[in-house]
Amino acid sequence: MYGDSSVIRKRAGQVRDQGADVRALADQLVATTEALGWTGRAARDLHTRVTERAAHLRAAAASHVTAADLLVRHAQEVAELQDRIAEAEERFHDLRASGELVTDAEPPPPGHKDWLTFELP
Repeated sequence: MYGDSSVIRKRAGQVRDQGADVRALADQLVATTEALGWTGRAARDLHTRVTERAAHLRAAAASHVTAADLLVRHAQEVAELQDRIAEAEERFHDLRASGELVTDAEPPPPGHKDWLTFELP
């Protein structure tokens, strides 16, 4: 077995949650800075710097969401390939059991990706 789509989906959820945590951290950082009530040039400079850092954090959070979406898509592809492998295996065994398939060819091991290219009538 090459991958467990449920494990991949679980990891995607974890990455998505990390993204949400990073976004919340950015929001908290800006809110805390704004709540200081500090004024003057140093306050403006701090606010500018915090705003820039928060923008970087939000970009990182967006990257987490993108990564999670890609993991979900990958999990779907893994599941589809596993289904195709299982269908090919089942068809092979059904044909062999019915006597319709007479071959000396050694079939791939169970669950192996070579079932996707194994020649069946």
